[in-house]
Amino acid sequence: MIYFYQFCQFCQQQFLQVVASIIFYTSIPLPYVNGLDFQRVAFFAPSIGLLIGVILGLLDIVTSYLGFPVLTRTVLVVITWILITGGLHLDGAMDTADGLAVGDPQKRLQVMADSATGAFGAMVAIAILFLKTAALMDISENRDLLLIAACGWGRWGQQVAIYKYAYLKPTGKGAFHKQAIVSYTDLLPSWFLLLGLSILIWVINPQNLLLSIFTVLGGSAIALLVPAWFNYKLGGHTGDTYGAVVEWTEALFLCVMTFLGNW
Repeated sequence: MIYFYQFCQFCQQQFLQVVASIIFYTSIPLPYVNGLDFQRVAFFAPSIGLLIGVILGLLDIVTSYLGFPVLTRTVLVVITWILITGGLHLDGAMDTADGLAVGDPQKRLQVMADSATGAFGAMVAIAILFLKTAALMDISENRDLLLIAACGWGRWGQQVAIYKYAYLKPTGKGAFHKQAIVSYTDLLPSWFLLLGLSILIWVINPQNLLLSIFTVLGGSAIALLVPAWFNYKLGGHTGDTYGAVVEWTEALFLCVMTFLGNW
């Protein structure tokens, strides 16, 4: 009986942490819950990404069933993508771009902290949205599954950045993320979850084994390389670069999948 009670407590704790992660990473309306702990939200980030991807995939399926043209469907998906995250990650990508545009490395963090969006931030936002739109336009098969995978791998890349690289600010919204991902073992549950998604792609499309394999290989490679590049340019990461990692990993993943999405 004691073990059952402990198990119920554990399940309740995990559920509340998932709720906290949804509230932190999305604009999905949820009822107010007392006592939420946001310290572990980064651990559940890829799972929240999969949830976002499922919503986007369902939207794509429904609009396709209703006869929407592919361009209209794609734009609706990309706009919903922004709305469902509240623009959180895109804002980070814009701030990061403004910071990287500064020649003096000592001033980059100061520029990134400025809430005003500069020219480079605006250009990067346009580039990311164009890349996602163009890539989805070029993927005619398995769009829903690849949307889910893109959202998942983007947030696994965030976990890699959190674990592997130094945090450049003493405080900030991203600072407490370091407490959630303290070991490479914290990266494994989400990686195996994304591996399971790739296996599901193969199960649904038995003739498409290569797509399943390259979803894992491409997702892993991009999610490792993108945070490494930002670390190379900045010497570490901030909450803004975590968002940039998510956005660029998603966009580049979809671009790579255009080679395979129609197989």
